[in-house]
Amino acid sequence: MVRTDLLRGRIAQMGFSQRKVAKSLEITEKTFYTKMKKGVFSSKDIFMMMEMLEIVDSREIFFAPEVSWRATPGRQSRQGKR
Repeated sequence: MVRTDLLRGRIAQMGFSQRKVAKSLEITEKTFYTKMKKGVFSSKDIFMMMEMLEIVDSREIFFAPEVSWRATPGRQSRQGKR
């Protein structure tokens, strides 16, 4: 699962827009936003973004374990909130 929050941050940190990243990947903006929403990119996309965004260690952004919001520290479970 891709940590899209970290990916968005890296895109901004490098001074790019999501539109420019999509263009570099040779995909439409809509396709890029769909991939961001799903948190899934092809290995080709990941490799190209690593080069473009100068990402050395891809594990934190591109290979993060899936975490549900309930398991996130500081969040309360929806159970009992009726």
